[in-house]
Amino acid sequence: MMNQLNFSGGPGVLPAAVLAQTQQALAAVPEVGLSVLGISHRSDWFAEVIAETERNFQTLLNLPPSHAVLFLQGGASLQFSMIPMLLLRQRQQTADYLCTGYWSSKAIPPAQLEGDVRIIWNGQPSGFHHLPTPAELTFNPEAAYLHYVSNETVEGLQFHDVLGLDSVIRVCDMSSDMLSRPIDVERFDLIYAHAQKNLGPAGVTVVIIRRSLLEHAPNNLPEMLDYRAHLAAHSIYNTPPVFAIYVTLLVTRWLLNEIGGLAQMDALNQHKAAVLYRVIDESAGFYCGWATVAAQRSLMNVTFTLPNAELNTEFLRQATARGLSGLTGHRSLGGIRASIYNAMTIEAVMALSNFMREFARR
Repeated sequence: MMNQLNFSGGPGVLPAAVLAQTQQALAAVPEVGLSVLGISHRSDWFAEVIAETERNFQTLLNLPPSHAVLFLQGGASLQFSMIPMLLLRQRQQTADYLCTGYWSSKAIPPAQLEGDVRIIWNGQPSGFHHLPTPAELTFNPEAAYLHYVSNETVEGLQFHDVLGLDSVIRVCDMSSDMLSRPIDVERFDLIYAHAQKNLGPAGVTVVIIRRSLLEHAPNNLPEMLDYRAHLAAHSIYNTPPVFAIYVTLLVTRWLLNEIGGLAQMDALNQHKAAVLYRVIDESAGFYCGWATVAAQRSLMNVTFTLPNAELNTEFLRQATARGLSGLTGHRSLGGIRASIYNAMTIEAVMALSNFMREFARR
């Protein structure tokens, strides 16, 4: 039950069915009879794990043949460097970046090491309480690429539309909302997401890349940081995180077979978020959402504060006593954060909403 009431921002909760299958696999994978922790990454079994996980992503996202799926290491943080190394190094162009929160701001310094970066909008002066409106954005049609984060996990802000010009390479960090809703992959040239939000445990990063981007890749990239090397090796260029990829496979099976796909997952996620935001909106200011524009609220991370630090502390203490865990806000922001990723059930969200109402009344 405690696993089901885990609102941690990451690593996040996994589906109960996936946890049960993982527990079994730690002792012995049914098809092999060996622990998943001791099966060779060069085995036929693991090659099929990679192949099936790729197929499941292709099915869930309706991926066209123009896009490849890679399972890499280093988290999203390594992608902050690999992307500009591929798309900006040795080019006489400027890359457009949006600075909309904690994680998008982290992506900018590594890009600046590879070339010119233009920050086309910066929410830091206003405390990252909102996202830009379309009128505030001017995209450069000659940019090397556009980079943005679709969902800011720390501040609880989420873009609900695709940004940028279709004529410019579009790169998006979807670490905290990939596979949470349908997306038009054809409009993106590179999408990346570390696993520990919606996809699986920490250790693997999923990259979906348009194959044509690799045709003009610089030739001075270290092989480990070259997407071409990983694509040619079917994501087994070096020893991959076998366990993390296997659990990600189980999550994609769960999405396909138990949830029924991303449209159904999106409906569930919208319902869960609406339950918590209703409590915030009806609290007469007792709970204050971090996002100041309702249409920009995250469906994955509900962030809010109470009237003072003492009440924040007491809220967390009583929540923990109730079995509700992982609600402490990010260290850079404080306050409360309820992360309601795919595996978070509506029953758990209702338990949190009931506690929030009771706490406000008391």
